Amino acid sequence: MDKANIDDKVLKYEHFVNETLRGDLKNLNDLRDKVYGEISEYLQLQTTLQKLEECKANKNNQPLKTQVDIGCNFFAQAVVDDPSKVFVCVGYGFYVEYTYKEALEFIDKRVEILNKQAENFSKDMAHVRAQIRLVLEGLRELQGLS
Repeated sequence: MDKANIDDKVLKYEHFVNETLRGDLKNLNDLRDKVYGEISEYLQLQTTLQKLEECKANKNNQPLKTQVDIGCNFFAQAVVDDPSKVFVCVGYGFYVEYTYKEALEFIDKRVEILNKQAENFSKDMAHVRAQIRLVLEGLRELQGLS
């Protein structure tokens, strides 16, 4: 192979690594972070529901006084007449009415599924990193570097 042909191939492989593989790695990382964010929200909801369940047991079904975020961190006072059930977002903008026990069971299952998704994204990221390393090693060989 002549020098110009080698330089052309090196440029193509560098472009592939920098534009395609590193972009894929960033996208996978963003998706995994989004899944971890969802897990965090569900765990926070789980903690809140457990606290509400404890309060409900102590107050004998009295109305619940709370503050509700109405957007942009603006809060309004609210009174919930029947705090025995909650609405939980199950995805795609759909909410389901659950008792505390049902909601906690749903959260456990949902967090388990999300953890598997995050694990799959991590495996995919490791695969892309291995591809990057392989291409970089090939580039070193092409350029005759040690």
